Amino acid sequence: MKQIILLAALAALTNGDAQAQLGKFTNKVKNKLSQKVNQRVDNRVDKTLDDGLDVVEGKKSVETVTEKKETPGSASPKTSVKSYSKFDFVPGEKIIYADDFTGEEMGQLPLNWNTQGKAELVTLEAAKGNWLRLFPVASYLTSNKEPFTKNFTVEFDLLLSMENTGYSYPYFSFGLMSSGEDDAGDNKFLDGGYRKVQSAEVYLRLSSGGTTSTYMESYDRGARSFITESQQLSALEANYGKPVHFSIQVQESRLRVWVNAEKKFDLPKALPVTEIFNNLFFRTFSSSYKEDQLGFYIANLKIATGLPDTRHKLVEEGKFSTTGILFDVNAATIKPESAGVLKEIGETLVKHGELKVNIIGHTDSDGSDAANAELSKKRAEAVKKYLEENFKIEASRLSAEGKGDSEPVADNKTKEGKAQNRRVEFIKQ
Repeated sequence: MKQIILLAALAALTNGDAQAQLGKFTNKVKNKLSQKVNQRVDNRVDKTLDDGLDVVEGKKSVETVTEKKETPGSASPKTSVKSYSKFDFVPGEKIIYADDFTGEEMGQLPLNWNTQGKAELVTLEAAKGNWLRLFPVASYLTSNKEPFTKNFTVEFDLLLSMENTGYSYPYFSFGLMSSGEDDAGDNKFLDGGYRKVQSAEVYLRLSSGGTTSTYMESYDRGARSFITESQQLSALEANYGKPVHFSIQVQESRLRVWVNAEKKFDLPKALPVTEIFNNLFFRTFSSSYKEDQLGFYIANLKIATGLPDTRHKLVEEGKFSTTGILFDVNAATIKPESAGVLKEIGETLVKHGELKVNIIGHTDSDGSDAANAELSKKRAEAVKKYLEENFKIEASRLSAEGKGDSEPVADNKTKEGKAQNRRVEFIKQ
């Protein structure tokens, strides 16, 4: 009996020790787990902070930031281009650079452009004309050789073909740069080198579901001198697969940017003024998408200098000539991005009710003399009709005629000359 009691006591004592040991082991596991979790959280936080600081300090570029997935099929439906009734962009007077890629070899990078990647000229079912397809990941410098002066405008069309497979879309950017004393197309200005002298860059954070955004930054002598907050740009994703018109106006340090009819930036002190800008660049970034799932296409580049004063030239000097009224190819259909110029002319005519004007259309030398004469007259008549209908200008105050290619103001052998000759003149009567 005593042996049984002793064994029971030993068993109870042994069981108590086991429970105590088990308790110690459990606490040890809990402590170890807590330490491990804290360590991993700390590591994640440290990595995120390091990545962010690397981007700020320029050790990493924007495209290396970790991507996040989006819901497949969440892209916004395509919609028509919004009204340009409030569009107030007016292009510069003298065209110093124009490239619609006419006459260039298809499937190749245009002559005198530069890149460290690849590009090819193509035609598209969704839009007329020749388009330059840009591929990830690369920078592209245009063939321009002329300084932009302190006051100038830039225009181009961008078409984005985006196939949503669930991953975040990449960034796309465009900007202005100065090469200082060097060639504006030199290799040193590729892959970030464009910031070494002076630059201004607009980033497009492409996305879906209404979350596309944009921001702008500028650099002076390699150091960032200005950066904006991000702004929503959902109108861009609503036009994936369609041409979108970008307009830029520079007045010394002031920068204004329009996307179609919408003014996204009006920044009085955004630009450095140490140097004169002399080239336009484009950049594509990395993503998890395959090459054939994304398409970046640009076309109809135009850079013009000067700040036209419509009222002064028309009312006081008696003549206003503009290349800012644009038409469809070989047609008299006015493009919506012409609204800014037409608005200035219309408002001038409304304010000066005594003013009578003859509208004269001009073309470049492509095509026959007879066809150009007829086309230019139809275009002048289209402008006359627009002013009558939209600004209620009496028909008796306006007349229209076409002179085709008979009175060129520039050399029709160059792209810039042809663009300058495709103009509409308003002559005070």
